[in-house]
Amino acid sequence: MSQSYTVTAVAVVVVATVLVGGFGLRISRTTSDFYVASRTVRPALNAAAISGEYLSAASFLGVAGLVLLHGPDMLWYPVGYTAGYLVLLVFVAAPLRRSGAYTLPDFAEGRLESRPVRRLVSVFVVGAGWLYLIPQLQGAGLTLKILTGAPYWFGGVLVAVVVVVAVAAGGMRSITFVQAFQYWLKLTALLVPAIFLLLAWQGDGRPRVDLALTAVAVRADHPLYATYGLIVATFLGTMGLPHVVVRFYTSPNGRAARRTTVVVLALVGAFYLLPPVYGALGRLYVPELPYGTDADAAVLLLPERAIGGLGGELLGALVAGGAFAAFLSTASGLTMAVAGVLTQDVLPSRGVRHFRLATPLAMAVPLGGSLLVSGMPVADSVGMAFAVSASSFCPLLVLGIWWRRLTPPGAVAGLLLGGGLAFVATLVTVSGAVTSGWPHALLAWPAVWSVPVGFLAMILVSLATRSRIPPGTNAAMTRFHLPETLMPRPRPGAPGAKGGAR
Repeated sequence: MSQSYTVTAVAVVVVATVLVGGFGLRISRTTSDFYVASRTVRPALNAAAISGEYLSAASFLGVAGLVLLHGPDMLWYPVGYTAGYLVLLVFVAAPLRRSGAYTLPDFAEGRLESRPVRRLVSVFVVGAGWLYLIPQLQGAGLTLKILTGAPYWFGGVLVAVVVVVAVAAGGMRSITFVQAFQYWLKLTALLVPAIFLLLAWQGDGRPRVDLALTAVAVRADHPLYATYGLIVATFLGTMGLPHVVVRFYTSPNGRAARRTTVVVLALVGAFYLLPPVYGALGRLYVPELPYGTDADAAVLLLPERAIGGLGGELLGALVAGGAFAAFLSTASGLTMAVAGVLTQDVLPSRGVRHFRLATPLAMAVPLGGSLLVSGMPVADSVGMAFAVSASSFCPLLVLGIWWRRLTPPGAVAGLLLGGGLAFVATLVTVSGAVTSGWPHALLAWPAVWSVPVGFLAMILVSLATRSRIPPGTNAAMTRFHLPETLMPRPRPGAPGAKGGAR
């Protein structure tokens, strides 16, 4: 592939990101602009922005790579990634917006009236955000290394620099426009080449794609358990992803949050029709990938292999630009979420200046991690972040919104046992200490057991500490479930005014 076309495509995406972010900077004036875009983002724009940041390296590269490696069983990834929004729509979207919070720690403190719970939630938000950022930076390094021959570290560093500049400059208002633009760019970057790839496949006589043939060793010693672990993690993990949750705080009201989620389902569902096409055609046109080269490269290499010539090079450059947009948009959302928590719970001030200081810190740790840890498929890496999210934030949000008896000790127990054990399982898996048998399956796909542990711990400990039910529980539950038009505006400093008043 011509490096000049690829470099040009990546450069255009970077420049466009900076310019669109600069437009948002012009209208970012207040602290509320930086954290939640003053809660004025309408459903269509917000849905495109959510879809833009949600469709990460795992979606753009990883799903196709796993289908190439392991066949149709991996279609549970796009199904789970999409269906997670159904759970979010039913249980979380509108009440979470009505909570008036800026961040998940804001929600936790406002609901449970506990600073220790807030601090613990902050730790999990930062940990989950960093865990999710690492594969984005790894994917960027892989893309530029394969297409341009650049050092592996360069792609991650480039994404880190662009994201820090965009987020620190304009905050949520700025990246809303960036992520909406990048969703449509990613969709175009997969859709247009896919059309030409299918035409090339038809011109070659429509050769049969044998997806039942697994080209490499079995992915897990217990594949059925691994599938259930994947389903639980992706279905329940979406609602707790910090970069997804924070976007619902930008909706004008609960009804708009629900409408946003419905549009997201349509946009994300349309996108996920495309990566499996690349995975299936990869078995025909890049059959060497499963035997050594990173299978995540299938999307990047297919246009040149299947079409060739100038057309293949131009389509390959388009795919490369879309891949880079995937890294930038998801990394922007995650950095925004982590920087917001660091600003409110770590740094001494909560102003815009300290938010800008927190942004490089939010990116520095995962950038170092991406340079130290490599070799794991990006979709698997992201799946682990989903497992941690499902095991910690899902019980907290569902029980916090729908169960009046949740207490601060119960929340702490559930977070530590559910989320903590899932996080430890992830670290052990990444370290390679356990590589086979039931121990590996249980650690690599922990959501099957860690999510029930999180729920049970919160419920049982809360029942054992009934006297610790926060006094403002009834007011909080009323605020979560009544439409805004029926609720009086809370007075500053009044019970229930926490979170959004920050």
